[in-house]
Amino acid sequence: MTINHKTIVYEVNVMFGDCDPAGIVFFPNFSKWMDASSLNFFAQCGVQPWRELVKRTGIIGTPLLEIHTKFMRPATYGETLQIHTSVVEWRDKVFVQKHVVKRGEDILCEGSETRAFCVRVPGDADRIKAIPVPADIKALCS
Repeated sequence: MTINHKTIVYEVNVMFGDCDPAGIVFFPNFSKWMDASSLNFFAQCGVQPWRELVKRTGIIGTPLLEIHTKFMRPATYGETLQIHTSVVEWRDKVFVQKHVVKRGEDILCEGSETRAFCVRVPGDADRIKAIPVPADIKALCS
């Protein structure tokens, strides 16, 4: 059985400064782009920006809990990459996003991120806690 997930594509133009001295994209930049694609995913699905959501619901964002990345091919400056992002699993308090980084049809990298919707702990602004995945956000993003 094939399960279709809503997928949003985020484009990145690789710059010279994204690369190491050999001209290959420095690996942490893929994580930076996946993080940007995660935020873009929610925006493109119609979720309010975090600064607005915090005012209405207390949700401060979706901190990263776990990440897995597999690299298949290198990239270099001057190239345009596409990050295909979807939520592949919704759990009670966390969700898993999948990112597939492509250059045209070539898959360069695949990553998965486990994230949680979080609010500040009342009475202790330095602490945050995960909350159940909001049904309205899940509906927009499914």
